[in-house]
Amino acid sequence: MRIAITGATGYIGSALTEWLQSRGHEVRKITRGPSSDPAALWDPASRWARPGAFDDLDAVVHLSGASIAGKRWTAGRRALLRASRIDTTAFLAEHLAGLSRPPRTLVTISGIGYYGDAGDALLSEGSFRGSGFLADLVADWEAAAAPAREAGIRVVHARTAPLIGPDAELLRRVLLPFRLGLGGRLGSGKQWFSWVSTHDLVRAIEFMLATPELAGPVNLAAPGAIRNSEFTKALGRQLHRPTLFPIPAFALRLLFGKDLASETLLVSQRAVPRALEAGGFVFDLPTIEQALSTALAKRPTSTLEQGLAR
Repeated sequence: MRIAITGATGYIGSALTEWLQSRGHEVRKITRGPSSDPAALWDPASRWARPGAFDDLDAVVHLSGASIAGKRWTAGRRALLRASRIDTTAFLAEHLAGLSRPPRTLVTISGIGYYGDAGDALLSEGSFRGSGFLADLVADWEAAAAPAREAGIRVVHARTAPLIGPDAELLRRVLLPFRLGLGGRLGSGKQWFSWVSTHDLVRAIEFMLATPELAGPVNLAAPGAIRNSEFTKALGRQLHRPTLFPIPAFALRLLFGKDLASETLLVSQRAVPRALEAGGFVFDLPTIEQALSTALAKRPTSTLEQGLAR
């Protein structure tokens, strides 16, 4: 297939490009920049795309968005999180819909934040929308792709769980304190934690591209959702470190802000990949132990981390 990827230089985009090319697909990286830059193919902020940038394609994978957990959710940060997802998706969908030969498929990355804090409920693609900033963000993000769907393009919304991978944000943030023996559960530790390995994420996106029966929301989460306390113990075992230092919920809210902490670190989401598995997709790394072991084996470590691992 001829596949264009927006955000191809980011963590997911780089891994996906490498995977698709290794599988024999032709990948076109849609580089961002002003129209004055001859290397740039689009600038969604100014609603510009270079003529021909999205021509003669079988599919487009749209990867966009500022880091959800990168900074406190100030009013300005919330606006950036929305614009970097909703506005770029809307422009892309409208542009693709206006092509004389649009691609057959558009895969957009969204998130399981759609379900909000759901306690112990099993969350399939048919589950109700939750409440909160992230639930509203994901709902509007997915709705922004409507022009593409109305033009006859098959649109898949990959509701992605937090990534477990060699350089994924989650591991980058927690590895040092865990190597120091300062890791522990977050809050009560009873909240459900859904996740997916980077390896299975790129495989699943290729599967979505190749499976015409898949459309609409698709949970991109491993089948082995676990409690936060179980994740903590699993990571401690992989690193051969104790996990004796829980971080209380109030401290997380003070450190990161109430809404960010409540909707990312303390949220309970037990997502199940019902649509993927019904379509015949099989996860290579279905357990957290397999995912962590694979990620840590491939992850380059700093000199400090190497010393701590001895």
